[in-house]
Amino acid sequence: MKTIVMFSMGTRGDIQPYIYLAQELAKNGYDVVLGSHPCWKGLIESSNVKFVPIGPDIDIDKEAAHIRGKYNNPVLSMLKTMNFVFDIIVNSTDDVYEACKGKNLIVVSHSMMGAIEAEVLGIPTVNVTLQPEMIPQKLKPQSFFGKLTGGVIARQIAKPYNKIRKKYNLKPAKDIGEITYKNYNLIPISKYVKERNPYWEDRHIITGFWYREEPEYHPDEEFDNFLNDGEKPILLALGAMSFEEKAETEKLDKFVKAFQKTGNRAIIQGFQKSLKQYELPSSMIAVGSVPHSYLFEKCSMVIHHCGFGTASSSLIYGIPSIPVPHVLDQKGQADMLEKHGVACKALDGHKLTEEGIVAAINDMQSHYDERYQKVRELSEKIREEKGLEYSVGYIIDILNQNR
Repeated sequence: MKTIVMFSMGTRGDIQPYIYLAQELAKNGYDVVLGSHPCWKGLIESSNVKFVPIGPDIDIDKEAAHIRGKYNNPVLSMLKTMNFVFDIIVNSTDDVYEACKGKNLIVVSHSMMGAIEAEVLGIPTVNVTLQPEMIPQKLKPQSFFGKLTGGVIARQIAKPYNKIRKKYNLKPAKDIGEITYKNYNLIPISKYVKERNPYWEDRHIITGFWYREEPEYHPDEEFDNFLNDGEKPILLALGAMSFEEKAETEKLDKFVKAFQKTGNRAIIQGFQKSLKQYELPSSMIAVGSVPHSYLFEKCSMVIHHCGFGTASSSLIYGIPSIPVPHVLDQKGQADMLEKHGVACKALDGHKLTEEGIVAAINDMQSHYDERYQKVRELSEKIREEKGLEYSVGYIIDILNQNR
């Protein structure tokens, strides 16, 4: 049996696409291992995917909350997050190297973990990119100034990876492009959402979103009764952005009061610390981890942070969005949803007000039918793409080339 290993660092939205890919590969007869933070062991193994711990045993949601709380500027917050992740990548190379030994293929995630170790061990790779903006436009004619600035940025990004290369006595890479994209680079986004950049090399392939239905999920009695007790609720799902380093009752209160003013029922995910000291009205319920494939279709709209996972799910399962981005890449996702006419103008995640939330809900209700129709049409097209099956075909091609 061919063996495959892949690695992903970050919050759940960074891990979930690789869980789906691992499940699909296993379904096709491959032995697959997913390496990540030790804190994701339960999530990964409960998905029937083999797990290997990589890096320090940290609470990644807590760390993300700390960085978010310390830096309100979205650009600075993202840079600090990247530096935090780079440190983990550099310090985890021994774990990654050991996990790569004896494998037939390494799936190199958007964090580039495994690329250098695969090079050292002579193992073929397939890349995955969640943020297409990071893909170099190699075919684009550039001015002298463009080449200069682009080269400086590429060399800066390559710096932490060159620390790993030095460890294995490899020559330093001039830019990140020398480390990545040796074979296919799979982009798990829909072609109906993101047009292929004409300046990309042919190896960069938009596959369609990766997702799986989870029909085995059943809500508990309280949640089931709530869902059946009135009109579809709003879903408040801010992902890791709703993880609190300390209670944020004032922030939660803004959403609760806004829902009361607009007369909406609501499902609230996150805010665990605040909810310990907070009594929700009967028109609202707090829930923990519920599969997007179940939850999103039970709701009328979703207020979310526009992480990769929730932004994708809003399109896959056809639900209009009120975006609340906090960092730079989330702002890009929010702009994409608004551009496609399935979301209202984004709220600033660092400057939330009750009035602003009410205005966004009212705007959504005023344009709901139009936005709902557009997102349902997109959902139908996205489901026809079969992104996971398409991606596995490319991975099998690489394995067959390296028999």
